[in-house]
Amino acid sequence: MYKNNSFLGLIGLLLFFIYTPSSFAQTDWLIDNSSYKSEVEQNGDQLILTNGLIQRVIKISPNAATIKLDNLYSGESFLRGVKPEGEIQINGITYEIGGLKGQPNYAFLKEEWIPELTNNPAAMQFVDYEISEPEMPFDWARIRYGDENAEWPPKGKHLRLDFQLPEAQNLLASESPLPSFLGRNVIYQSDFKSLDPEWTRHQSKSHPRSSFENEGKMGEIYTLQNSTVYIEKELNPSSKIIEATFNTGTDKAKEFGPGITLVWPEKTIKFYLRPGGNEYDQDIPMFGLWDGEKEIKAAGGRQKLDMTSPWTLRFRITDEAVLCEAKPQNGEWTTIEKLPVFSSYPEKVRIGKTNGKGNGEDAQEVGELVRLQVIDFATYGGLDDQIENGLKPEDLIVSVHYEIYDGIPVMGKWLTVKNNSNSTFTINDFTSEIIAAVEYESKVEMRESTVFQKPNIHVETDMAFASMSADDANAHVVHWEPDPEFQTQVNYLRQNPALLKVSPTYGPEYDLKAGEEFKSFRTFVLPHDSYERERKGLALRKLYQTLAPWSSENPLMMHARFADWEQVKLAIDQASEVGFEMVILTFGSGFNIEDDSEEYIAKMKSYAEYAKSKGVEIGGYSLLASRKISPEDDVVMPEGKRPTFGNSPCLESEWGHEYFRKLYNFYEKSGFTLLEHDGSYPGDICISENHPGHKGLADSRWNQYQRISDFYKWSREKGIYLNIPDFYFMTGGSKIAMGYREVNWSLPRNEQLVHARQNIFDGTWEKTSTMGWMFVPLTEYHGGGAAATIEPLNEHLAHYQNMISSNLGAGVQACYRGPRLFDTEETKIMVKSMVDWYKDHREVLEGNIIHLKRATGHDLDYWLNVNPQGNEKGMLMVYNPTDQLIIKKIKVPLYYTGLTDATQVTMSNGQEMNMQLARDYSVEVEVTVPANGDAWVLFK
Repeated sequence: MYKNNSFLGLIGLLLFFIYTPSSFAQTDWLIDNSSYKSEVEQNGDQLILTNGLIQRVIKISPNAATIKLDNLYSGESFLRGVKPEGEIQINGITYEIGGLKGQPNYAFLKEEWIPELTNNPAAMQFVDYEISEPEMPFDWARIRYGDENAEWPPKGKHLRLDFQLPEAQNLLASESPLPSFLGRNVIYQSDFKSLDPEWTRHQSKSHPRSSFENEGKMGEIYTLQNSTVYIEKELNPSSKIIEATFNTGTDKAKEFGPGITLVWPEKTIKFYLRPGGNEYDQDIPMFGLWDGEKEIKAAGGRQKLDMTSPWTLRFRITDEAVLCEAKPQNGEWTTIEKLPVFSSYPEKVRIGKTNGKGNGEDAQEVGELVRLQVIDFATYGGLDDQIENGLKPEDLIVSVHYEIYDGIPVMGKWLTVKNNSNSTFTINDFTSEIIAAVEYESKVEMRESTVFQKPNIHVETDMAFASMSADDANAHVVHWEPDPEFQTQVNYLRQNPALLKVSPTYGPEYDLKAGEEFKSFRTFVLPHDSYERERKGLALRKLYQTLAPWSSENPLMMHARFADWEQVKLAIDQASEVGFEMVILTFGSGFNIEDDSEEYIAKMKSYAEYAKSKGVEIGGYSLLASRKISPEDDVVMPEGKRPTFGNSPCLESEWGHEYFRKLYNFYEKSGFTLLEHDGSYPGDICISENHPGHKGLADSRWNQYQRISDFYKWSREKGIYLNIPDFYFMTGGSKIAMGYREVNWSLPRNEQLVHARQNIFDGTWEKTSTMGWMFVPLTEYHGGGAAATIEPLNEHLAHYQNMISSNLGAGVQACYRGPRLFDTEETKIMVKSMVDWYKDHREVLEGNIIHLKRATGHDLDYWLNVNPQGNEKGMLMVYNPTDQLIIKKIKVPLYYTGLTDATQVTMSNGQEMNMQLARDYSVEVEVTVPANGDAWVLFK
């Protein structure tokens, strides 16, 4: 067969440009983002935020709501439905912030539907907007080497939308499920501390332990799973809301699940929980309903409920319908089913376990003993216009803030609340971002192994902690949930996590005084333009380079093992001689930042002055969490929970306040410019009501986080470098661990090398090289003996050099922990030459890593450092972990270096050449790598 090679080549070239990101726009923003400028414009009743990479379109009439969220670079739309711009709970009442109603299908959003969407008069109403420039949330003192071109604050545009409360009559007249107490008088209420005499008990005869009172605890039902235990009382005919709260405990019943039964002489209606699901959905918790004539085994549709926490059920009786509604603990009311208006009022109510029709007969197969709880019961009257609900529209302004940044497909968002009244009110909870996102995938079934991928959007906040991973560190505020309005999704239980809600798990329970303003955390949303791992990682790294640019600071650090003057002086002198930039008085050294005596601070000041005279910074280590202080000062956890690190002080205890006073004092007076803050605040909650800085559980996390993040922001303003093994970058953190297992440093030296390069390779997918520290144990660490130890340094010089090369060859700094950096002149020359080489090529080495071949221990491993804005565009680092010389050709992809046609190549052996790039932006180079050594190739 005849083959036209030139034709095939043309087709190949065409396919390359089709699938290469740079074809989507004039320039690839990951190589040159200088042309992508932010703007906010009004077009009719729409505000358009765009920078050429993404756009968010907000319709501002008849209320404000996002109607588009697009990645312009890829052409992909990320929004499938219109939601409120946020939610806020004030004095127990939850208000939607803006939003539009009436979308008929939440699988997609058609243009012709948008003009037909209507305002929810019960939501907060849009009143005004303002466009301005971004303002920095805190200052960044640039006192050391870092990205000199980084803008702070980042360039872009800021949009503020102002909302005010709805009129009280509009709120009460709405169809939205409101808190039961709002606009209503309580008719009856019980938390079952005891049982009022008007209740009668029904307790199954199937087991002698069957009871509504177990072990002295009223409301705790102990009985066989498919038996009946309930209480019953007459209903006041003025009751318009009838509600009860249940904890299903160990109960896995289906039709015998706990609930509320309304009783007439001739019929019953039962609304209840089915923790055991139904015969179609075994052990999948759902709602159930007996409507007086038929059983609805999956009330509200097939779905999967989380019954690990209590649920409150209620009947809400209106002139138009009877609504069966439910809410999870700390959640919002949702209408599950609607029933026709009652022809007559029920005479009685039953609370607890009944059979499927709400009656007292047991099943033939009663099952095993279970324990569950009826927590409370209440009835409320009809709406009463005379009841004062506390807030008027003019009493507060809730502002929704948006930022769009030049050159990156990222938007920031947060809320502020201004109290214009003369009284204090409480912000119980808020949701600062809601996005009905396009689902990542569609899975029909829910099985034990089913794990849904989240939508292709990265979301994080500046309230992150307890992890070295952004996703894990934000899991307590960034929630991907099923969307109850997405009725047409493929998954039959409607569990696709395609609804983003950014909201704190606890609190803030913040008391906002008259004339003051509350500010939420900031949320950052990055809709990806690709599903490819490297490109997604580069986008995320660009986010940090733009929004946390202090993370580009990357000083060479020595961890001095001892804090006495002679050894500290030795460490400073050696660091200065070989070009290291920082000495840290490490853990176990004897350094004590909590000693705030004048003598100790004066001593530390003398250390800092000497270090400065040698061109070296100095800092120290402090452990915060993972230790006990005292029963009065430690966090008091709710039953069944324990602190993240086993022990922890509460930052809002008296000790916590004193600890931070000492930190501020030390850094104001000592001249130290680094804090290694180990065991930073991991988000532990505290139920103590005796700590001066918080009221109880609900505000404990919020207040503790404000305490520590305020200190970190202050540190960034003062130029204090922050090593924190938790994800605090957005509040000023400089560096976290790259990610390694500490006990691996007790392995034999050659194994440590392979692990080190694996850790760097794995840790830099979503972190820049400058964001993560590695470790070099100059002395024994976690055991391993002589085989694992570098000291004496001159006896293991090759390994020492390989460890330095593995780190600096990726632009990564390590904790060189020991009493000295060199022990002989030969060792000193090696260390200094490696540092000099690193500083000669620092810009490209601290660029982004392109991941090429992960270390295996039996062949070459390598990565490419790129810096498209530099003169040195790329540096290929190649490592040989074997005992044999390896000569090998490597295909090097140079797309992200910004090189397009040709490159000047310099090899580590001194060889130079010019090379043409192939059509896929690659070159092929032959490298010669010595046994247990390395080589590099520089591209200009």
